[in-house]
Amino acid sequence: MGQVRQPRRAQANDAELGAAVARAQEGDEAAFAVAYRLVQPGLLAYLHGIVGDDAEDVAADAWLEIARDLGRFKGDGAGFRGWTATIARYRALDHLRRRRVRPRAGGTEQDVLDLPGPHSTHEQALESLSTERALELVRGLPRDQAEAVLLRVVVGLDGPAAARVLGKRPGAVRTAAHRGLKRLARQLGVGGETGMGVTDGAPRALGEST
Repeated sequence: MGQVRQPRRAQANDAELGAAVARAQEGDEAAFAVAYRLVQPGLLAYLHGIVGDDAEDVAADAWLEIARDLGRFKGDGAGFRGWTATIARYRALDHLRRRRVRPRAGGTEQDVLDLPGPHSTHEQALESLSTERALELVRGLPRDQAEAVLLRVVVGLDGPAAARVLGKRPGAVRTAAHRGLKRLARQLGVGGETGMGVTDGAPRALGEST
């Protein structure tokens, strides 16, 4: 799946993304391709965490809707990331319903994000989320925590934007992200805590039993 795009990297591209979206809304196909290039890696990794190996099919459906409704979008580059993530999430949940898979509810279903300080254990965990091993650990989190971390780390959304995607309060989302990152830090052996290892076997979608 490749490396995870860190939030700061995504945000650094938001000006370029916003300009590309504005040109794409005026009919510039090359600009739409730029927007796709900037958003797709994070969006695909996020979907992989929700639907597993069906992520590319779900992403394709999402991009069809994104292209169709592009003229209705209003906002900047960061807003576009949130908008596309919302569309992708709806497509993913529809896909899970068609597969008759009920995503696992974990902790309090209400929960993602304003992350702790830059040198905290949780921030170190974020910096470690750059490998397939770490993504597999994310997929092993309760669904609310996994989506919170994926939206923050992979898609690059800030706290309020992630909360809007999930339809939850920012404070509840912050709690989920905090819990998820704390668990990841422990599993990754960050901050002096003992790593728990990785379960062998094929990656699974969120909510599927081990």
